[in-house]
Amino acid sequence: MPIITLKLELQKPTKEKVKMYRKMTEMNTAFANWLLNFEGLKAATSKVFKLYSDKLFPSAIVNQTIREVQSKKRHQNTKKFLRFWCGFNNQNFKVEKENDLYKVSFPTCEKRIGVPIIVKSYQQKWLDELLSGEAKQGKAELYEKRRRWFVAITMSFEVKPQSGNQNLIMGVDVGLRQLAVASIGTTSMFFHGNETAYTRRRFASLRRKLGQAKKLQTIRKSKQKESQWMKDTNHKLSRQIINFAMENGVHLIRMEDLTGIRHSAKSRKEAGRNLHSWSHYQLQEFIQYKAGLAGIKVEYINPKRTSQMCKCGHADKRNRKQDAFCCRKCGYKSHADVNASINIAKAISGLSNKKSA
Repeated sequence: MPIITLKLELQKPTKEKVKMYRKMTEMNTAFANWLLNFEGLKAATSKVFKLYSDKLFPSAIVNQTIREVQSKKRHQNTKKFLRFWCGFNNQNFKVEKENDLYKVSFPTCEKRIGVPIIVKSYQQKWLDELLSGEAKQGKAELYEKRRRWFVAITMSFEVKPQSGNQNLIMGVDVGLRQLAVASIGTTSMFFHGNETAYTRRRFASLRRKLGQAKKLQTIRKSKQKESQWMKDTNHKLSRQIINFAMENGVHLIRMEDLTGIRHSAKSRKEAGRNLHSWSHYQLQEFIQYKAGLAGIKVEYINPKRTSQMCKCGHADKRNRKQDAFCCRKCGYKSHADVNASINIAKAISGLSNKKSA
């Protein structure tokens, strides 16, 4: 069952409410850190808060914090929390709609309050499905980012499998010269990397100059800006790839398992840059996430020889030279990345152990 997270901004909270939200966050963070060293954490209930403090604090938040601290200590061996946002479950956090206006309600240190939220057009569909019961609400979290307050709500829902030819499989090959090539049989879609490579070189050049001027804070901001740009580009690429799959009735997408490829597949033109530096792994995650929403399955295959194998079965690293593929045995010619994406769709190297969806 796919899960999404909606991030909704609270509509201009008053100074008093902002002050209260921050006070709640401080109390919750201190309580979470206290729990990390509490010997009875495994069996703790909301009553344990009285051992920590005699102040009033919503039991709904206390219970959620206990569950999350138990999980983080068990699975992540967390030692300290710098900030622990207030969380709520689906029983004490509600989404409501009145006169075409959406709002959320949740308990605070003073009382339960209802707060109007800013809803973007694409978020309305999900909120309406939540209100109609078509989607199921999970946990919610109240957090601050750049002096603006948000709630993050997780939602799960059933997805109908993609209708169409059950034999249609799409292979997606990611790379440096072509950010991605998606192939369905003999039909392919290219996502060229020239423009993105130019933008990345501009960022790198700017940071070199800033480094010479020792402007470290500006360098950090530049890295954050490039990271956001990369994320936005990957979102757009993944959306186009999924649309291409849906238009052609694809029921399964296959991609290479890039685990362990971080220090390989380097670009000669841009020394030190590799597949991971463009965050192809992030692109694959976005494809898998959006495929799940569309009812399309995803599988990962072993990357061995997908770019060197010919359809006749002959594999030789000399078969490929940059963008050109020419089999040294049968003479078959193709674009190298198209050939690779077709081999990925066929899973010629076998399925990997990476979790599929």
